[in-house]
Amino acid sequence: MTLDPPDLDTIFRDARTFNHFVDRPVDDATLRAIYDLMKWGPTSANSSPARFVFVRSPQAKRKLGPTLSPGNHDKTMAAPCTVIVAYDLEFYERLDVLFPHTDARSWFAGDPAVIQATAFRGSTLQGAYFIVAARALGLDCGPMSGFDNARLDEAFFAGTPVRSNFLINLGWGDRARLHPRNPRLRFDEACRIE
Repeated sequence: MTLDPPDLDTIFRDARTFNHFVDRPVDDATLRAIYDLMKWGPTSANSSPARFVFVRSPQAKRKLGPTLSPGNHDKTMAAPCTVIVAYDLEFYERLDVLFPHTDARSWFAGDPAVIQATAFRGSTLQGAYFIVAARALGLDCGPMSGFDNARLDEAFFAGTPVRSNFLINLGWGDRARLHPRNPRLRFDEACRIE
C-alpha cells in the first residue's frame, strides 16, 4: 500500500519551509494530534529522546526572543507557535518501559558520548517526524537553527538534563509570501547504489 500522489504532495513535493504564517492559533488538540502521530516513528532502542516545548504565550515568547539570531527573531515572534525540539540526556532512564525485553539502560548509562550521540540523533529524527506529521495534518513548518543553544537551554531547561536541538515555527503558512522554491540535488548527485 502506498499513499496517493496528492498525499505525497502534501507531505513532500508541495510542502514548503514557511517564514510567514496566517493569523490563526494552533490549539492544544492540534499539538496533541501531531505528537500522537509522530511518536510512532522509530528511534534507536525505541529510546524516544526528544522533548518538545510549544512556545505560544506572550511570556514564553519573551523568554525565547533574546535567544534568536537577528534573522530569525521577527518571523519567530510572529509565528503562532514555535516548537523547541530538544533531547533528554537521561532518556535511557525510561528504557525499562520503552524497551522492556532487555536491559537497554546498561547500553547507555555511564557512557556520555553514546548518550549524547543517541539523544541528538534520535531527537533529530523525531523532529523530522514532527514535521511530516504536522504536514499530514494540514499545518506548515519553518524548521531552523539560528539561535543560541546555551541561552535557550538556560531559559527553558535550567537544572534539567534536557538540551535544545532545533526550532520549528508552526502554523498555517502564508502562501502569498513564499519565496521561489530552491532546487534539490538529483539522485545521482546525492546517492549511489553499490
